[in-house]
Amino acid sequence: MSVSFRILSHLGVVYVRYEGHAKMAETLEAFSEYAQHQDFRPGQKQLVDLTHVTGWDEEYLELLKTQAKKADAFIGNKSETLIVYLAPTEIGQKIAHLAMRSWEPFPAVVPIVHDTETGALAILGLPFVSLTDLLTRSA
Repeated sequence: MSVSFRILSHLGVVYVRYEGHAKMAETLEAFSEYAQHQDFRPGQKQLVDLTHVTGWDEEYLELLKTQAKKADAFIGNKSETLIVYLAPTEIGQKIAHLAMRSWEPFPAVVPIVHDTETGALAILGLPFVSLTDLLTRSA
């Protein structure tokens, strides 16, 4: 699968990682698993790592449908959800900006794009300098 997630519940953050060719169907499948996970909570911050993505299926209509389904879960309990897209590559930037535009109808979702690990982690208020540091020290 091109997408995976890890809930760091003690930090209130979900780390989402894309690798290779991202597919909307896999994104929706992973999100469904996340939304049914015992540690899922509306308002959890999201760190979406697009560092290793090489392309996507460019199904714009599916992207919009997927974002609408996510919004239903994110907006629960009238909470706000911060999503930081880590996008250091050109393809990652393209995908992140498309995703950002798709969130425009949902003011409770606050998407931000950053191109460095340190910057993305700082925006989320996390005291780590790298993803490796976050994922190993948060285990």
